[in-house]
Amino acid sequence: MHLKAAALMGPTGTGKSVVAMEAAARTGSSIIACDSMQVYSGLDIGTAKPSSNDRAEVRHFMLDCAVLPDVYSAARWAREARQVIEAENARGEVPLITGGTGLYLRALLEQLADIPDEDADVRLRLEQEAASIGIPAMHARLAKADAQTAARLSPNDTQRILRALAVFESSGAPLSEWARKRPAAAKIDCPLFVLSVERPQLRQRLEARFHAMLAAGWLKEMRWLASLELPDRHPAMRAVGYRQLLAHERDECSLDEAVEKGIVATRQYAKRQETWFRHQAASAVWGDADALMPALTRALQP
Repeated sequence: MHLKAAALMGPTGTGKSVVAMEAAARTGSSIIACDSMQVYSGLDIGTAKPSSNDRAEVRHFMLDCAVLPDVYSAARWAREARQVIEAENARGEVPLITGGTGLYLRALLEQLADIPDEDADVRLRLEQEAASIGIPAMHARLAKADAQTAARLSPNDTQRILRALAVFESSGAPLSEWARKRPAAAKIDCPLFVLSVERPQLRQRLEARFHAMLAAGWLKEMRWLASLELPDRHPAMRAVGYRQLLAHERDECSLDEAVEKGIVATRQYAKRQETWFRHQAASAVWGDADALMPALTRALQP
């Protein structure tokens, strides 16, 4: 049995939510958010989370799935999103996946292994050890615990080396072993559309949106996040925009400097997203809203 969905992805600020709302309204479909920050309850303004009016008009899923300090993962999103697709298909509906987190979509469609979460204390200890003895030494340690993973990683790839060691020490099994354990699940037929906007226009949109978020109370939201005293390694603390505003909250820079750095970081993030989809989604159909809408609405037909 094959499941059926459609995906509208693309860089932040391209207007995916507006297009998705129109397509869903035309077809009676629901929307599955594919955003690694919108899964967190309380992160609303800075993540451009759909409004209560949008959610009342079109059924949305995969929003507010986790309460901080919980750490969400691509594997968890893929598992829960698949359950939504199964339920929507059983209703005779084809849901629309929309967002900018390509890794989450890849985890769903390619059925990546459900690798267990790291133990936070283990990760902190490994980071402290890496700072003390250097990442090449940590790579050598990984080679003893998981030679297969170590062989494909650069001795200077800090994040992946620490991730592999953390998985091994948290679960007792090497990352390479977990990676071989792909779940046996129904394939998902999911045509992929990528919404594109000319770069000068996107740059202007991102700047305007950043200021609009500030006017909507983003600083208050950021201060609430800071009050949770999460470790800096937590994904929510590294989120684009939040990270720059948090620096201002810590008196590391002025508000104007934080805003300027946040806008630049958002533009850089959008560029990285575009590059990811160019290289990782070769079969995707690219276009602006008018070009994509006819094919998108057809893909949402049961």
